[in-house]
Amino acid sequence: MAGHHLGQGTRLAAATRAWIAFEDEAGQTLRPPRARTWTRKGHAPVVRVSGKGSGRVSIAGLIAYKPGQRGHVFYRLRVHRNRPGERRSLSADDYATLVTAARHRLHAPIILIWDGVNTHTSHAMRQLIAARHRWLTVVQLPAYAPDLNPVEGLWSTMKSSLGNLAVDGVEHLAAIIRNRLKRIQYRPDLIPGFLTQTGLTLEPEPP
Repeated sequence: MAGHHLGQGTRLAAATRAWIAFEDEAGQTLRPPRARTWTRKGHAPVVRVSGKGSGRVSIAGLIAYKPGQRGHVFYRLRVHRNRPGERRSLSADDYATLVTAARHRLHAPIILIWDGVNTHTSHAMRQLIAARHRWLTVVQLPAYAPDLNPVEGLWSTMKSSLGNLAVDGVEHLAAIIRNRLKRIQYRPDLIPGFLTQTGLTLEPEPP
């Protein structure tokens, strides 16, 4: 990436008619994000939650863009119940399933842009990417560049709707997260704004 454009990635996408997809992860416990709300003056509302040892939800999100097409949001959830021996994060297979689902929906090659988290660069992940080389090209973001990833805007929008929300268990939390993400999926006017916030453009610069 260079300046405010995606550099070689946009030229490659134009040449191969590929979608440019950004991926990122987020997590949510039973302890909700703080948010402003309405109440009587002098009576601050209190939402009592424990959140301790009750599990959490990991989410992998992917936003796909293509000039002249509406953006698409894809996601995959994993529920952690704090059981002995249970994996505490998303696996390489989770990411591969997410990207493959996007491929089946988009019916076109994908240029995947993500960060260098360990699971993205593991041996297992490299093998899964190699098996999809005919339609998948991976581009790694700089070491720390959340401002260049539009999925951060997806997480911000999702978590703002969870503010001060009390749930009765991790399954309830997962159901609410799915509901919020599905709402965003059906907001084609909202999805381009996530890319706009990064300052990036899909228009390829001349070589």
